[in-house]
Amino acid sequence: MIFQDRVTIVTGASQGIGETIARTFAREGAAIALLDVQRDKLEAVSASIAAEGGRAMVLTADVTKSDQTAAAVAAVLKEFGRVDHLVNNAGIARDGLFLRMKEEDWDAVLAVNLKGAFNMTKAVARPMVQAHYGRIVSLSSIAGMMGNAGQANYAASKAGLVGFSKSLARELASRNVTVNCVAPGFIATAMTAALPENVQNSFLDVIPMGRFGQPEDVAQAVRFLCSEDAAYITGQVININGGMYM
Repeated sequence: MIFQDRVTIVTGASQGIGETIARTFAREGAAIALLDVQRDKLEAVSASIAAEGGRAMVLTADVTKSDQTAAAVAAVLKEFGRVDHLVNNAGIARDGLFLRMKEEDWDAVLAVNLKGAFNMTKAVARPMVQAHYGRIVSLSSIAGMMGNAGQANYAASKAGLVGFSKSLARELASRNVTVNCVAPGFIATAMTAALPENVQNSFLDVIPMGRFGQPEDVAQAVRFLCSEDAAYITGQVININGGMYM
């Protein structure tokens, strides 16, 4: 188990990609701090991790609130004594054409997707620097790489994560803290499964591999970036999209 004695915080861990990342890391021996606003779902994920012999704690926090993220990280440090990995996965989408986009929809998406990552990273950066060890991985998106009509707010937030991560990678590299992004394309989740069949088919037509990605595809890339195999990789973006964007 490559993460034995490591501690991992995963935001947005109550379902989908975040839940899959948390389970993947737990199976590799990491103690998992599950963070989200949906406590009931987090409790279910925690119980299932425990049933498989893993360790997990539940943290209910709003990543847009710096006092809540600071308190959550403090609770992890109190419980486990360290933080080795942070996975900034929490995110929302409020899609709409730009000319019709409401200011509150712009603000909400930027607050969760970008400021949320800032708040969480701010809370873990100092203990990682002091420990001379850390792995920070943020989930960007294909939308942040190539843009997407109807998603100006979402694409801006995900592109912002890339610039944020590259800048932070330069600041923290000398302290053995790496900072990277993964950028998923069309991943099969409950949310995407609800899309009409014609919409799903339109995406399939532009994916060279001819299939949608699975949450496990993303989790394995995050696993790699947090492993010792990726110790010399920082400031990078791994695109996980089946060739949809190259």
